[in-house]
Amino acid sequence: MVTSSDKTVAEYVTENIKTAHIFKKYGIDFCCGGNVSLTKACAQKNVDINDIEKELSEIGVVKDLIEDYDKWELDFLIIYIENVHHTYVRENLPLISQYANKVAKVHETRHPEVVEINNLFHEIANELIIHLEKEEQVLFPFIRQLFEAKKQGTLVKIPPFNTVNNPIRMMEYEHENAGDILKQIASLTNNYTPPTGACNTHKALYAKLEEFEQDLHKHIHLENNILHRKAISLEKELRASQNQT
Repeated sequence: MVTSSDKTVAEYVTENIKTAHIFKKYGIDFCCGGNVSLTKACAQKNVDINDIEKELSEIGVVKDLIEDYDKWELDFLIIYIENVHHTYVRENLPLISQYANKVAKVHETRHPEVVEINNLFHEIANELIIHLEKEEQVLFPFIRQLFEAKKQGTLVKIPPFNTVNNPIRMMEYEHENAGDILKQIASLTNNYTPPTGACNTHKALYAKLEEFEQDLHKHIHLENNILHRKAISLEKELRASQNQT
């Protein structure tokens, strides 16, 4: 991989999703806060840019085609997001909720932080359920319309929300809020490190929360840095074309 200090974190991850593991290791946000240069991101986290550039440059030149999301058609990317990440969220929220409730009830005296962790998790769970529905019922269908209009050479009607920028702006605001809540949970759990003597449910909760955070970061990256940017560009292209006819 060709490295550059001016290249944004989001651009690295868009080019090769495997770079996300490196940024994760150094505590660098690659989804909501990914639109900053590598230089700035390293400065914010007090990371030696030479170390991280060395690791980035050592990522294999041949990328796994199944993870080359930036080259996927928008309709296929939406199908992937819904079937993989939306399904993951819906399937795992009930399980994590059970863990969080039990740990908060049993261990609130010895580990009072688990009560706040429980509250924060249910806050993000409630928000995500509504968030996914808005994406699937409003944003994603319109992006599919844009894709089909480009493919078929047909006109696109102006939606009630006027431009795709508006729901995207709202979705990204909600992504940022979800990211902030997860940062609080990570801090309260000492980066998902169970306390000494933790029971198996306590350990399972922290492991599942960490897995949930990793999936959501990838989920948000695919939407913020690839799907949304391409949808905005496509709408702009189609409207310019329609205005010329």
